[in-house]
Amino acid sequence: MASLLYRLGRFSARKAWSVVVAWLLLLALAAGAFAVFGGTLTSAVTIPGTATQEVSDQLAEKFPAASGGLGTVVFTTTDDSGFTEAQKAEIGKLLEKTTALESVKGATNPFVVQGQLAEQSQQITSGRQQIADGNAQLDAGQAQVDAAEAQLDAGQQQLDAARAQAEAAGQLEAAGPQLDAQQAEIDAGTAQIVETQAKLDQTRIELEKQSATLEQGSQLLELSSEIRQVSSDGTTAIAIIQFDKSLHTVSAEAKEAVVNEMNDAGIAGVDVEVTNDLAATIPDILGPGEIAGVILAAIVLFVMLGTLIGAGLPLINALIGVGVGVLASLALSGTVDMLSVTPVLAVMLGLAVGIDYSLFILNRHRKQLRNGVPLQESIGLANGTSGNAVVFAGATVLIALLALNLTGIPFLGLMGTVGAVAVFVAILVAITLTPALLRLVGPRILTKKARAKIGHADPVRVPNKPMNTMRAIVTVVAGVIVLLIVAMPALSMRLGLPAGSSEPVSSSAYKSYKLIEDKFGAGVNGPLVVVADMSEKVSGEDLVAEQVRIGTALKSEHNVVAVAPIGVSDDDMLLAFQVVPEGGPTSESTEQLVHDLRGLNLEGVDSLGVAGNASGNIDVSEKLAGALPLYLLVVVGLSLIILILVFRSILVPLTATIGFILSLFASFGVITAVFQWGWLAPVFGVHDPGPILSFLPILVVGVLFGLAMDYQLFLVSGMRESYAHGSPSRLAVQRGVHAGRAVVTAAALIMAAIFGGFIFSNSVMIQSIGLGLAFGVIFDAFVVRMLLIPAAMHLLGDAAWWLPKWLDRILPNVDVEGASLERSHPGAAHVAAQAEPELELEPAAEASGK
Repeated sequence: MASLLYRLGRFSARKAWSVVVAWLLLLALAAGAFAVFGGTLTSAVTIPGTATQEVSDQLAEKFPAASGGLGTVVFTTTDDSGFTEAQKAEIGKLLEKTTALESVKGATNPFVVQGQLAEQSQQITSGRQQIADGNAQLDAGQAQVDAAEAQLDAGQQQLDAARAQAEAAGQLEAAGPQLDAQQAEIDAGTAQIVETQAKLDQTRIELEKQSATLEQGSQLLELSSEIRQVSSDGTTAIAIIQFDKSLHTVSAEAKEAVVNEMNDAGIAGVDVEVTNDLAATIPDILGPGEIAGVILAAIVLFVMLGTLIGAGLPLINALIGVGVGVLASLALSGTVDMLSVTPVLAVMLGLAVGIDYSLFILNRHRKQLRNGVPLQESIGLANGTSGNAVVFAGATVLIALLALNLTGIPFLGLMGTVGAVAVFVAILVAITLTPALLRLVGPRILTKKARAKIGHADPVRVPNKPMNTMRAIVTVVAGVIVLLIVAMPALSMRLGLPAGSSEPVSSSAYKSYKLIEDKFGAGVNGPLVVVADMSEKVSGEDLVAEQVRIGTALKSEHNVVAVAPIGVSDDDMLLAFQVVPEGGPTSESTEQLVHDLRGLNLEGVDSLGVAGNASGNIDVSEKLAGALPLYLLVVVGLSLIILILVFRSILVPLTATIGFILSLFASFGVITAVFQWGWLAPVFGVHDPGPILSFLPILVVGVLFGLAMDYQLFLVSGMRESYAHGSPSRLAVQRGVHAGRAVVTAAALIMAAIFGGFIFSNSVMIQSIGLGLAFGVIFDAFVVRMLLIPAAMHLLGDAAWWLPKWLDRILPNVDVEGASLERSHPGAAHVAAQAEPELELEPAAEASGK
């Protein structure tokens, strides 16, 4: 590989302008592809096969009326007074107009719905009164019947007595006709009473049925009494926009059309805000914070290299690489669903590794030039040695990113793939465009002072004694304790997805979230849809009774504010309910409620399913959390294998991996403290602390692993080289650190600056990723690689390089630093012998005008 890169470097130097033009053409082609094929990014994080998705599919199949995504629009008066009739009418017209838009199935008028609820309540009150009046009339009728029956009974007794007297007197035959006539009258009266009683009984039964139905309706109304469309003070109203398909499949254009309609409403005295399910903020790919990060990286480069040309060359390389990689990836956004954070991650990685990889080659070239190696030969040698290390270091990042596909989570795999494309392009730029640009700038890559001394570089002093053993012990103990303390908040890390409260404070999504929370309750921002899969068909008179029974059971669950029946499926086997939780969509109580509802056992119900945006986010977060241990295991195992191959040691990979885990969890601790606990929240612009972005841990593991291996390579390879050349093991550790510390310091500062710039993004997703990676790089480079690893290697001594003989025989020889190339090229060997450790530190005055 080193020889191939050497030839590639010399070729790129000879054909410098051709290489530059080729990359500019690639950049133009990538931009053209994006312009033609690029689509719209999405902010919806979804995973197929979750419990929520299964319920949504079930609803779409059996209950079309209740399927489809829901978007929320909030109307509020500007003077905090109740809506006027004119305002209500205009809002109604606006919502009716919205139903004509693409993918919109319907829109609820909040004032009509609230009026219907009030009317239903009044109907129940009136119905109860009517039933009470009816019962009173029945009681009066019953009293009349009872009185008539008593009279008939008395008449019958008198008649029976008269008949007995007549019979005793022997006059029964003579009195018989008269007595029979009287008996006929009594019988007729009895028959009339029986008929009247039957009518009274039937009426009473009907009234009891009506009363039961009325009370069931009352119970349903009571269960949903806390669900309002218009706030109790009459100042705020919620309208629901229903789409004809699930929300994440509704096109961005259709959502944007709804948002534009609302923004253009122009209703006097009324503000219209849309929630984040309609208008989640798409983060800027490159904003002011990111530009500030690039500027800071440029300052670091200028301080380290001492020339404007030297500082500018890695930046140019990185920007071209990012342009090609990110634009080419974005060209796929028209055919695949691409999360809005995906290209931002690619920009982060592309800038960071693009600058660093170019810097590694440039730094080696500068050393060789100062020692008198001819220009083109120096370019080829730098590409073959440092370029070889760049390819290997980049390969570790690529492997870690592509391994995200092993999680089985499509959007995460796509993020890893797009990030890998950006890193791959950065590698190609480093080993082709960097040599070309170095050829074009020629000796001007050095300062005037350095150019004056070409071939007569001052000898470099290297350490001639190892570090103090007690210092090494203190360093290891103190470093581990510090990292563990910083990592402690990670023990309480909760994973989730951003809600409206995470949107920028000035955004409509944030304003609507807060309005709903203040006027209607936090749970209205994340209502749940509960579906009861019945054992038998439910219809007719049984339907309302079952809705009351199941609704009452749901309402009795902890943290449930209200339950409202949605309806029954076409096959009468599914009953759907809206459940409003007490907490917001990201609260622990809502998460627990989802689990409690799914675990609820009800007679006659085969299963209870839960859907809705809040439920979907919970499922996604839990699936991501479940994938983290496996992915971490894969990455750690990969780390051990790669480092055993490179360093031909068992303990070096173990210490490197333990250090990676320490820096990883320390970065998790910082993320949790800032974004979940709210520590230093104003400093980082965190206005509403909440759960940590659910896919952040896996993402940080993948990215930080690759970068940690970079630093491990550039530091420990110098130790191994010194040890292999006969230095005592502990002295070799000190010399390796001395040789690699400057380049690792510069690389880490640049990466921290690039990642740190994203902390001030307008998206909490980007903020948390930027913070995690920035602190992860700082912990890993400056605490683990620069302090802990050298101290641990010192304490291990010769044992650090122990490798079983049988393993030594079967392991291939991985020539990461291009040692074979150095041996075959005297110029490279001369530079290696010089062991130049430092990047030049030139005063700004000396660097001006280079």
